[in-house]
Amino acid sequence: MGEHGTFYWNELMTRDTGKAREFYGKSLGWTFAEMPMEDGTVYVVANLGDKPVGGMFQMNGAHFEDVPEHWMSYIAVDNIDERLELALAHGGEVIRPPFDVAGIGRIAILKDVGGAVQGWMTPAEMAD
Repeated sequence: MGEHGTFYWNELMTRDTGKAREFYGKSLGWTFAEMPMEDGTVYVVANLGDKPVGGMFQMNGAHFEDVPEHWMSYIAVDNIDERLELALAHGGEVIRPPFDVAGIGRIAILKDVGGAVQGWMTPAEMAD
């Protein structure tokens, strides 16, 4: 599914997943599935028919206080750790170091040289 260097996933960062689910469900016909996370939170997967089209992440905590709701894009990379080293060498900044999500992949959040925030991830299927 994922190819190196291509946009792989989009995720709505929101304060109210219920309100967002209602909006996108009624506007786009999306349905939703809940995915319990290890930290006790629930991630929401948006589907169009039987195809996953994006996710929803509830922004909680002080570190999100001044962050507006937004869509976050993730780019698939062949090796997150090696690609982050290259990004740093070329002026990028790591905001959140790599972390693993079981069955999903290894993810990091970074800023490019212009300050655009994005996620890079090595999807589980690429790591096999």
